[in-house]
Amino acid sequence: MTILEPTRQRAWVDVDLTAVVSNARTIANRSRGRLLPMVKANGYGLGAVRVSRALEVLEPWGFGVATPAEGAELRAAGITRPIVVFSPVVPSGLAECAAQDLRPSLGDVASLAAWLPSGKPFHLEIDTGMARAGLRWSDGTALADAARLLAGASGWEGVFTHFHSSDTDPAATAVQWERFEMVLAALPSRPPLVHAANSAAALAGTRYAADLVRPGVYLYGGAAGGMAPQPVARLCARVVATRQLQAGDPVSYGASWIAPGPVAVATLGIGYADGVPRSLSNHGAVELQERRCPILGRVTMDMTMIESDAAVGEIATVFGGIVTLDQQAVAAGTISYELLTSLSARIERRYIEAP
Repeated sequence: MTILEPTRQRAWVDVDLTAVVSNARTIANRSRGRLLPMVKANGYGLGAVRVSRALEVLEPWGFGVATPAEGAELRAAGITRPIVVFSPVVPSGLAECAAQDLRPSLGDVASLAAWLPSGKPFHLEIDTGMARAGLRWSDGTALADAARLLAGASGWEGVFTHFHSSDTDPAATAVQWERFEMVLAALPSRPPLVHAANSAAALAGTRYAADLVRPGVYLYGGAAGGMAPQPVARLCARVVATRQLQAGDPVSYGASWIAPGPVAVATLGIGYADGVPRSLSNHGAVELQERRCPILGRVTMDMTMIESDAAVGEIATVFGGIVTLDQQAVAAGTISYELLTSLSARIERRYIEAP
């Protein structure tokens, strides 16, 4: 990953858009499907507008968001491709979808009936086991009511489901696909776009690619389907203070770490208000001077202490270097998605542009 020149900021994240494009190309090549990249949650914390613009080189079908407001942000930035809103939309949100030329995902009969008179495009969600949103595959009454509404519906553009364990349970994924196909067969027609594959399912090949694939975390440097992507995000923090401790000296709130002997401590200008999980207290490590340096004591709101004899001004890498995104997520007891989307607004995003 290319490293940009340091800034004067206390903490920042370098975002390699060339790696985003490369990861997307890997998804496209393995699945042979057209891309519907997920750029929700501000592009998994890395900048939805910048990521969407970088991916234009691959001519994706469109982009996926979670809320009408996220779609409106892309429209305001000049993104003209189709945008699908994948979370259920409250009635007032349907009006915003229509005004911003967004495709809502409709997963209940009431929303379907409310949207159809507009004649505008929409995607129908089928719940095949996620138990989160969508028409339940086993709810014969709701499916029959939806089928009657869908007969001749001019705006019916797509239908989709969401796999719950495509990265860990192939058998469960196959069952969900069978349920999905069963529902499709019972609907009055097949819309132009059928889609189901997230990052892991798309990386597995063509079986679930259908008409579109919906890559998410793999684009942003998170491992999926047993495959490691190109690193995208490097979270950096500057050393803002140093000190030498002696045996018995405590570090941070609650004195949960006590020096066993003489130790050098460096304070980084980054904390849980920036996106460093408090669960890394006394547990995680960062990269500094090309080695792993353990975190000492509790991570605080604005600062994190590590064992290091580095000087003020030197730069540590929280993840995206020797300590990878996924390794740091495991250390924090979470997943790469959460680390990325937890990056706060005060963390400067710096971009390595795609050619």
